[in-house]
Amino acid sequence: MINIVMIEDDVELASMLTSYLRQFNIQVTNYDDPFIALSKLNLTKYDLVILDLTLPGLDGLEVCKEIVKKHKLPIIISSARSDITDKVTALEIGADDYLPKPYDPRELEVRIKTILRRYNIQINSTTTNQKDKIFKLNCDKKEITKNGEFIKFTAAEYEIFSIFIKREGFVISREDIYENCNILSSDDDTNGSLAVILNRIRQKIEANPKSPEFLQTIRGMGYRFMQ
Repeated sequence: MINIVMIEDDVELASMLTSYLRQFNIQVTNYDDPFIALSKLNLTKYDLVILDLTLPGLDGLEVCKEIVKKHKLPIIISSARSDITDKVTALEIGADDYLPKPYDPRELEVRIKTILRRYNIQINSTTTNQKDKIFKLNCDKKEITKNGEFIKFTAAEYEIFSIFIKREGFVISREDIYENCNILSSDDDTNGSLAVILNRIRQKIEANPKSPEFLQTIRGMGYRFMQ
């Protein structure tokens, strides 16, 4: 099991990333307070640090300096700060990678494993939890199964639901769906086509579509798929 410490004050984002990475045998412990995180690094062995730059009480670049000074740990900066100076400074003081938000969690997973290989840290590629997933996406065959049973989707339903599976655990807005869906356009959705398609998806995947277990509506934000 890969053991990672995350220093991130966006608790919801940290929770989603923790849930997503767990399926790849990556255990994440998050601290939203940088001072507590730095003290825990002295007590617990971690394989890698995921560090936000905008933190309460102490700037992330200062946290990065402290980690580099006291620990030989790979650091991935995960930040919404777009100033190129921050990126250059972070890399100059010892960060191994800089991932600007927002990003696909799959990219974070790949970068984690790439950096750990560089540090010669053993990676267990077995994804036991992935095998136990209820829904599985086969991009080559353009198929989605539930407990091994093929689900018959229309092209639009397949494309939209595949977006949710790929970004499991993350809140996806209507705008995100339109941006990543080739079939459905927001300009053409005057009659609520997206809502109709999402309802049809729920009819096919949920035991009770009116009280969805997997594809949930997050009021004012969008939708989230969890399994």
